[in-house]
Amino acid sequence: MVRVTFTPNLARHVASAPVDVSGSSLREVLEAAFRERPGLRDYVLDDGGRLRRHMSVFVDGRQIADRVRLDDEIRDGAEVYVMQALSGG
Repeated sequence: MVRVTFTPNLARHVASAPVDVSGSSLREVLEAAFRERPGLRDYVLDDGGRLRRHMSVFVDGRQIADRVRLDDEIRDGAEVYVMQALSGG
């Protein structure tokens, strides 16, 4: 199983408690998490299924490389963190 955690700032918009899911790629893991938390999909992915520009995803503390295909490999027992990216000065 993979633990997917959505940061608390997303809870302002939709229930976003952590969820444990199965999958071997980031896309599979996220889609499984969205089945459990369907309201989060539109906040995280755009209409084309790509990671939205204002979102960041980390797997075991490392930022993902592919924001389009989301094909980063995910190992069993991994921790995935989904958060809004911050910018400004």
